Amino acid sequence: MAIAYLKKASKTPETETDTARKVVTEMLAAIEAGGEKSVRDYALKLDGWSGPIVMDEAAIAEQVREVPQAIKDDIGLAASQVRRFAEAQRASVQDFAVELSPGLRLGQRLVPVNTAGCYVPAGRYAHIASAYMSVATAKAAGVKTVIACSAPYKGQGIHPHVLYAMTVAGADVVMCLGGVQAVAAMAFGLFTGKAADIIVGPGNKFVAEAKRMLFGKVGIDVFAGPSEVAVIADDTADPLIVATDLVGQAEHGHESPAWLITDSTRIAQEVSALVPQLIAALPATARDAAQAAWRDYGEVVLCDTREEMMQVSEDYACEHLEVHCADLDWWHANLTNYGSLFLGEETNVAFGDKVSGPNHILPTKFAARYSAGLSVHKFLKPLTWQRMSREACRALAPVSARISRLEGMEAHARTSDVRMAKYAPGAPVDLGRPVEA
Repeated sequence: MAIAYLKKASKTPETETDTARKVVTEMLAAIEAGGEKSVRDYALKLDGWSGPIVMDEAAIAEQVREVPQAIKDDIGLAASQVRRFAEAQRASVQDFAVELSPGLRLGQRLVPVNTAGCYVPAGRYAHIASAYMSVATAKAAGVKTVIACSAPYKGQGIHPHVLYAMTVAGADVVMCLGGVQAVAAMAFGLFTGKAADIIVGPGNKFVAEAKRMLFGKVGIDVFAGPSEVAVIADDTADPLIVATDLVGQAEHGHESPAWLITDSTRIAQEVSALVPQLIAALPATARDAAQAAWRDYGEVVLCDTREEMMQVSEDYACEHLEVHCADLDWWHANLTNYGSLFLGEETNVAFGDKVSGPNHILPTKFAARYSAGLSVHKFLKPLTWQRMSREACRALAPVSARISRLEGMEAHARTSDVRMAKYAPGAPVDLGRPVEA
C-alpha cells in the first residue's frame, strides 16, 4: 500500500485526558458526599450561577418570551425532523413472540428507560441543536421523564434559544446547570428526586470524562471526545467545498481533528492551501479554535486507490464521514466504521448537525468501530421473556439437567430434577450424572 501523510497530526485527543480525569474524580467524590450543596457551590464557582437550578414553567415562559417567531419556526422545523426520524427508528423495531417448539413461547418487549438525562453544552456557543437531538429522541422512544440540563449562558440563565429548543422537544424537567456538576446531579437524582437511568449529550472533555466514570451506575450514549470530521475525496471533488467542510468542523474546538483522505495529489494540494485561508477569514473565536485544531490535529492522507482510502477511513472510524467521490453507491456499500455518513457534496455535516433528521450525538475516538450514535435504541431495553407448558418443560428439563451437571452445577441440575419428578414421575429419563464431591 502506498499511503503518505502530506500533513500529520502532532497530537491526539488522548493527550488531554489525564488532566480531565483528575479534576472529574475530585468533583464526583465531592458531589456524591456533599449532595445538592456541593452542586450549588460548583455552579457558583465555575459558572457564576446562584439562581434556581430547576426552572418552573413561569420562568421558562418568561425567558423564551422574547425569542423571535422566525427563530422559533426554524427550531420547530429542525426538532420535527429529528423527532420524525426517531419515530421511524422506533417503528423499525418491535415486540415479538415466537414458539420455538410446542409449548415453548419466547419473546421480546422493547421497554424505554424511565428517566433520561440530556446534557446540552453551553460555553462559547448556544448549542441549540443538541437540545432537540437528545430530548426529542428520548421522547420518541417513550421515556417517561426527560431531564434537560444546560449551563447558564454568560451568567444569565440558560440561553433562551436553547431553552426554547428543550421545551419544544418535550423536556419534562429543565435544570440550569452545566459541566460535571450537571452530569453528577442527573446521575444521583439531585434536585429532582429522579436519578437518570441514562445520560446522553455532548460536552467538553470534563463532561465526557464524568459520563465515562459514571458509566455502570448509569447508562450513557457514547464514549465521546472532541468532534471529528473526515472527508474522502477523489479527483472529481470540489476542493473549495472540501476545505470549507473541514474548517466547518474544526471550529468546534482546539482539539477537533479534521482529516482529508484522497487519491488526488491536486485535491490534496489545493485543499491544503485553502484551509488556512478559510480559517483566517473566520470571526475571532472560531478562528482561534480552527487554527489550533488544524495545526495540531489536522491530517492530509494521500493514497493510490479507493481501496486504500477506504482502509484509512475504516481505521480512523471517524465521527462524521463525508464522501466526495464518484460511485457513491460503492462507498455506501463498503464503508462500515463511522458515526454518521454523508454521501455526496450536496450532503454535509452541518445539515446533519442541525436539521436533516439523523442524530448528531455520535461516537468519537475510534468508538465507531463498535458503537453507533444516539438513537431511540439507546433509550430502549429489549427485554426477553419466556413461558412454557408442562409438555415443553418435560422436553427441555433433561437437557438442562445434563448440561448443568457437565458444568459441575448440581444445584442448577436439581431445578430440572424437581420438575421432572412432579410432571413426569417415574419416567425413564437421563438427567445426567450427579456431581461427585
